[in-house]
Amino acid sequence: VQLQASGGGLVQAGGSLRLSCACSGLAVSMYAMGWFRQAPGKEREFVTGISWSGADIYYVDSVKGRFSISRDNAKNTVYLQMNSLKPEDTAVYYCAVDRYGGVAVRTAPGSYEFWGQGTKVTVSS
Repeated sequence: VQLQASGGGLVQAGGSLRLSCACSGLAVSMYAMGWFRQAPGKEREFVTGISWSGADIYYVDSVKGRFSISRDNAKNTVYLQMNSLKPEDTAVYYCAVDRYGGVAVRTAPGSYEFWGQGTKVTVSS
């Protein structure tokens, strides 16, 4: 199973980026998927997650109203649209698959079985 995250880069504060995470080797249509991030010197934190159907979505408070997660099960891909970016959003962003959470969107990194390699997002002030 491989998760390929892409779309990161350098952007000025207030700008936007769209991250993509394409999965191969596993049909993710029946599983919840999440985005996490890890800033230098900090622990990996949950950002947002989406249930297999897309009906349930959860965002960490710091990104509510600015970030939007979506998925295209036909393409085995999950997206993260990030708007109004702030310097504190600077981090490596990881996508992950949770095969055992059922219909729930779980926030603990340990709940997710497969991880992408990460894509770096840098927001300049």
